[in-house]
This record gives sequence, structure tokens and C-alpha cells, in this order.
Amino acid sequence: MSANVETMFYVRKAPWHGLGTRVNEAPDSEGALIAAGLNWNVVQEPIYTQEEELIDGYKANVRDSDRSVLGVVTDRYKIVQNREAFAFTDELLGEGVRYETAGSLQGGRRVWLLAHMPHEYIISGEHISPYLLFSNAHDGSGAIKVALTPIRVVCQNTLNLALNTAKRSWSMNHTGNIEGKMKEAKDTLFMAEKYMDELGKEFEVLRKKKLTDKQVMDYIEILLPVEDGSTPQQIRNMKRLQEDMKRRYFDAPDLQDVGNNAYRFINAVSDFATHSQPLRKTANYKENLFARTVEGNPLIDKAYQMMCAA
Repeated sequence: MSANVETMFYVRKAPWHGLGTRVNEAPDSEGALIAAGLNWNVVQEPIYTQEEELIDGYKANVRDSDRSVLGVVTDRYKIVQNREAFAFTDELLGEGVRYETAGSLQGGRRVWLLAHMPHEYIISGEHISPYLLFSNAHDGSGAIKVALTPIRVVCQNTLNLALNTAKRSWSMNHTGNIEGKMKEAKDTLFMAEKYMDELGKEFEVLRKKKLTDKQVMDYIEILLPVEDGSTPQQIRNMKRLQEDMKRRYFDAPDLQDVGNNAYRFINAVSDFATHSQPLRKTANYKENLFARTVEGNPLIDKAYQMMCAA
């Protein structure tokens, strides 16, 4: 496992990102924290110069288990411990949500839990499984973020579309107080279900937008352009990526009965974005791909905007 991933687990079957250590049963929140190696706390300590002069206005966030410095923050920054950050998911578990993976990234600076929502969706004849990703940062870069990631079950493609009608990701304000988490949990489920409903409507619209083979070829060249001044090797590399995306549209067995339409194109781009091998496979490429679960994948978003304008 890459050094970028410090600790991580998954339940029974490896998830689409292929990261983690297998456990047999889905844990509760406390069990998830232990299995993921997140059962540690963050403490704030003063910062001094080499001359032992106190630096006013700033403190260091330090992990108590190994004294690692996770970040330097202002003295207004309030720590949200791992247990506090994910405590509201206990309410989600009561609604049927279950943990799938959890882990620590970048030496503990970022921690997260991935939960499988209880409701499965059949959208346009497709089995879509929704996941919620909860992410917290201990380095001062942000609070808790929640992002919905629908997965097309048949091929494990992520379908993270930036809809105009419903949010896919949002932030939750935590002050270290556990009270009120039931309402926040229910609001989270409400927002996720609204997104899935809107996604279903959008898929129906995309299915009705017919595409010719020529249009598909043109769209792929727009998504994966050969830039002016490219070297022969760069041109060959980009042509290889274009051919990869074309195969995912024209030849994928699971898309043969979908029809030649914008929905098929979005799925081909999603398949490419989720599973294609990069030209240069860095040590952290899987982790970087997984990080887009929160932030969104710009290639999928661009393809979706193109289809909206078609």
C-alpha cells in the first residue's frame, strides 16, 4: 500500500478503489475507528522559536499516539477529534447505513469513513449503489466534508456528476459538541436522496439525447486533446488514451444494450476516469483517484456539461 495511505480497512469485498485491509464484518463507529487505526486523539501545543520564544497566535496539532505534528493552526482553531467527527454516523447506522471503509491519509492529516447507504436505486434500468464519504482534516485545511458517490454496480464506475439541481457534496460544521447530530444525520440522508432522485431524472434526459459515431469521436478528441506543439511521444500517448475511451464507448459489453446516446457516453467517460491506467503510474495514483470522490472528477464533469449542451 502506498505511503500516502497510512491505515485503512474494507469489509469483505474490496471496494472499487482497491485499497485497504480486509475485515469480515462491518463494524460500528468505534470498531471502524479501531480497524482503521483512527483511535487516537489530537492535542494542541504551543510553538516556540529556536530561541524558545513563544509564537503568539499559532499552535501545533499533534497526534498523541506518536507525537506526529499534523499541522500548524491559529489559536482560534478548534480540534474535532476522530470520535467526535464521525459520532453522528451512529445515527446514520441506525437508519441502515453501514461502514465499508475507513482510513488515514498523509500521515494522519486527513481521516475518512466511507458508508454505504441503505437504499439501492434502479435508475434507467441500472443498479446504482450510493455511498457517502465523510472526510476530516487535522492540518487546518478544512472541517468535515460529506460527498455522495453513486456507483454503477455492474462495472463499479463512479458517477459523480455535478448537477445544477442538487448538491453532491457539502460541509458540516462541528464544534466538538455531539448534541444535535441526529438532525444533521437526517439532513445528510435527505440531501443524498435528493441528489439520487435528481440523478435519475438527468439519466433519463441523457438517454433521449442520441449521438452519432462521428459526434462521439469528436467529443473524445475534445476531452483528450492533442495540444499544439506536442512531441511525437506525447501525440502517441494521447492517441492511446483516445483509443482507450473509444473502446469503452463502442465495445464495452455492459453498454451494448444502452443505445447510442449521451447516457452511454457519460458511462464510457466514467469507466475511463475510474479504471483506465495512467500514462505514468505514480505510487499514489489510486489514492489520488479516490480523493476525487470528494472533490469530483473534472473529466466526468466536463463530459456531462458537453452532453447538457448537446
